[in-house]
Amino acid sequence: MIPMSLREQVALLLFLLAILALCGFEIVVLVRATRHRLHRRPGRSLLFARPAVVAHLLLVALFVCLLYGYFIEPRWIDVHVETLQTPKLKGEGFRIVQISDLHCDRKPRNEARTVRIVNGLRPDVVVATGDYLNDAGGLPRLRRMLAGIEAPRGKFAVTGNFESYHWRDLDVLADSAFRVLDGETVLVTKGEDSIAITGMGFVRSDAPRDQSQGFSDEGFDVFLFHTPDLVEDLRGRGIDLYLCGHTHGGQIALPLYGALITFSKFGKKYESGRYQVGDTTLYVNRGLGLEPRPAPQVRFCARPEIVVFDILPKATEEGKKAGR
Repeated sequence: MIPMSLREQVALLLFLLAILALCGFEIVVLVRATRHRLHRRPGRSLLFARPAVVAHLLLVALFVCLLYGYFIEPRWIDVHVETLQTPKLKGEGFRIVQISDLHCDRKPRNEARTVRIVNGLRPDVVVATGDYLNDAGGLPRLRRMLAGIEAPRGKFAVTGNFESYHWRDLDVLADSAFRVLDGETVLVTKGEDSIAITGMGFVRSDAPRDQSQGFSDEGFDVFLFHTPDLVEDLRGRGIDLYLCGHTHGGQIALPLYGALITFSKFGKKYESGRYQVGDTTLYVNRGLGLEPRPAPQVRFCARPEIVVFDILPKATEEGKKAGR
């Protein structure tokens, strides 16, 4: 895993210090008010002075956010639809659904709901971009979930850092009906049109790797990788759509500021959502699961996500003139 950048360390430290300062101030107010009461001195003014009231309200808001982040947001799946038009398709459209960062645990979370949502979207292709398992006890449920997803033109997956570091000796995706791609390209055909899907198993961005992989300038190329960390290295290589996950959108994000931590070499540059990097459309999926303990088992302002990509033909200027 990419270590936290200095900026991320500072942001996390300031966030934690702000929470500790608030709690510390509240404790001081309560202790002073209690002492005043024990000595039969008026303590009401301490509890209801303006700074104390502000601290009370902030602490209540923090508690409400924690409850929301633990009980509600981790199970509140966002289905996000992106439409991409390309002259590389002539008559047929393709619907790709991406899932990522499932992080299945011993206890169920979003697995059954994910199957219902994905199948209801009627995808042509489903892709999964790594980090499938937190605990071996969740493996049967993970496999049932992935096997239950339906996609008539194929289900494709790449490995994430969890598969590389924690589950190296375990075939996590066995019996899932997902084809694992590692340096392979698969051509998906529909009518007279096709798209190429290439996947690469997780490697650190600074690790030696085969640079010979080429992408077609004529066909529509989709590239699957776990993190956004290769997107600038692959600029200008003919990739139309780069799909990844890993960042969880920070898992805990702050309004206006966004993700506190992404574990990406780019930091917050590609923290979540859609970006344009040269001719490549990059999408960073927030994922469906949670980092394992001791990481906080909450999501805040970073809802779990399923992404739909409708790739549609776009008429060229020559085609428009010919149709007149």
